[in-house]
Amino acid sequence: MSSQHQRAWVRQPSSRRLDLINPDPNAWEDEDLSIGLSRAYRWGGHSVWELPMSVAQHSLLVLALREQASSDPLDRLTALRELLHDAEEGLIGFDPISPLKPILGERFAQLFERLTDAIFTRYQLSAWTVDKKRLHKQADQLAAASEAVHVAGWHPDEVKNTLGISVAPLQDDPLVAIYGGKPWEPWPSRIAADRFLTVLKRLSVNIQQLA
Repeated sequence: MSSQHQRAWVRQPSSRRLDLINPDPNAWEDEDLSIGLSRAYRWGGHSVWELPMSVAQHSLLVLALREQASSDPLDRLTALRELLHDAEEGLIGFDPISPLKPILGERFAQLFERLTDAIFTRYQLSAWTVDKKRLHKQADQLAAASEAVHVAGWHPDEVKNTLGISVAPLQDDPLVAIYGGKPWEPWPSRIAADRFLTVLKRLSVNIQQLA
């Protein structure tokens, strides 16, 4: 068998190699993850704007919504777990749309699970508690409903009846208060990567790479 058929690693922008079958938590730089998430697109890349929305921008949106919904400031590791909730999609460069996931099957789900485990190990994150997972899902669903309408062009009735998201989409974009710009406009990948990396560095400042 040729070496090409045996290869299960991907080359990161930093030149590091990430083995997708047995991912090493130290096999990527923060910059690699930020770039990957800025080039992985939500909604299959569909957008009513000139650009699609990146998973990096979505991740910052979910974090902002989670912070808004909390009566107290989020502790650093809770905020970091929110920021990194889709981080495996940046490592593999792919955000599968929901109808595709059953077709991709169990082996693909296991691949994502191994990447998630590596991310939680790398950034010293504990598993979701039931309550924090519930609060995360509320923020994630609100982000999805709002993106569906304002970015992907779905009608609110379709969001409820076709996508099965019962929460009403937001009108105001929480990220505008932080970064400015036009509400719900997808960012260019370079800007999305820089903004994601800045928050990642701030939240992971005391986390050391594993020996």
